[in-house]
Amino acid sequence: MDLQLKGKRALVTGSTAGIGFEIALLLAEEGAQVILNGRKEVDVNKKVEEIQLKTGNKNVSGIVADFSKVAEVNALLEKASDVDILINNVGIFNQVDFGEISDEEWQEMFDINVMSGVRLSRYYFPKMLEQNWGRIIFISSESAINIPTEMVHYGMSKTAQLAISRGLARLSKGTGVTVNSVLPGPTWSRANKADISATANEKGISENEVLKEFFEKRRPTSLIQRFAESREVANMVAYVASPLSSATNGAALRVDGGVVNSII
Repeated sequence: MDLQLKGKRALVTGSTAGIGFEIALLLAEEGAQVILNGRKEVDVNKKVEEIQLKTGNKNVSGIVADFSKVAEVNALLEKASDVDILINNVGIFNQVDFGEISDEEWQEMFDINVMSGVRLSRYYFPKMLEQNWGRIIFISSESAINIPTEMVHYGMSKTAQLAISRGLARLSKGTGVTVNSVLPGPTWSRANKADISATANEKGISENEVLKEFFEKRRPTSLIQRFAESREVANMVAYVASPLSSATNGAALRVDGGVVNSII
């Protein structure tokens, strides 16, 4: 299927690994002009080259920016002053007992996971309205609805993204701009692979046993009973970023493997 993305200019934050990288790769495969982002120049350059080689698309570039630093975010906006598609993917998470989450950790989670998308959307959204076309997509999580008890602060940040996304969508009424959220479930990312491996080593059991325990105890409502691949999430995002999704606006679209145990 042709997603009609040729020539569209897309910025994908946090895109040197995991879901963000797969989104950038798929958009490049569809002919979009893609801007990658990461905190380390060496990682950004490496992934830009990798995508160019895999896709033959030379309109792939990168911008280094740490979203915990406002000055670096502002510098990114100066370098990428206009985009048609904004994918707010950058984010952090960590597992901490609620009583041990410090004020600083709450603030860091909010600044990176929430304010990153706020700052970029505040800049690009008016430009998209002016040209009467644009796509803003927040990569939220099933944790926005199914708040994880092992990282309540993360769940809070993901719920906040849904509120911002819906509010912006309402402001796009009657235009060619859409704003949506995509909610991945447990995804086989670099961080999750490392976590499963560390847990297996700590408990002295196999990784398969850790995975089985994970879905039995922590995500028992999962219908697919496995981690999704990053590409499976990227497939949804690429469609929502395309002109083909013009009737989808203000939505929270789940790619959660059925973890959220509700109809809506």
